[in-house]
Amino acid sequence: MANEGVTIYFVRHGETYLNHYGRMQGWSNAPLTDNGIEDVHRCGRGLADVKFDAVYTSDLTRTQDTAGIILEENGQADNLTMVQMPEFREVFFGSYEGMFGSEAWGSVAKHMGYETTQDMFLNTDIPARMNAFREADPYHDAENFMMFWDRVEKGLIKLIDKHRDSGETILLVAHGGTIRYILQNLIPDLTDTQALLNASVSVASYHGGKYHLDRYNDVSHFKDAE
Repeated sequence: MANEGVTIYFVRHGETYLNHYGRMQGWSNAPLTDNGIEDVHRCGRGLADVKFDAVYTSDLTRTQDTAGIILEENGQADNLTMVQMPEFREVFFGSYEGMFGSEAWGSVAKHMGYETTQDMFLNTDIPARMNAFREADPYHDAENFMMFWDRVEKGLIKLIDKHRDSGETILLVAHGGTIRYILQNLIPDLTDTQALLNASVSVASYHGGKYHLDRYNDVSHFKDAE
């Protein structure tokens, strides 16, 4: 039993209206766009042969709606119960929530002493930018990196403690930043850290005491309706 491992399918939610409008979306709830819904259906059809043993989402509706569509396409909607875990929410952007991304990032770049957002992105890492978001937020409500990661890590530990060495396949529908940081934590040599596409799949498996990355940011399995 000890070497049966576990496989986790990490799926980013489908496109929402705030994604479509280029606005900041952390804890804000926005519905999936028609295009987002269609892409999730395509993703689900491509995963139709995968048998999931458990399903987790964040407690934001965009992940629950995405998981529901995947399970519908997968034929498992009636026999699996989605478990919502607030630990897997996206980072909270505080008073920047809903603002145009260009405006919010411009404000953070200025706070960090960069003339352009491009300079900031070239010269800083994500933890530094998250910390700057909290500092630059006039209300200081935005999460800094440690606030975000402490929360996510608690959820991850719960999940792994429950399923490690079970031989099970788990579906976790969450958010771009959340999934990237989980994978960077589990897979130390992960170098491909590009932003995740909506409805993309990343797969990590645990066996032999190590995590292995099988897929990252993959949409090649998308399948159109026949």
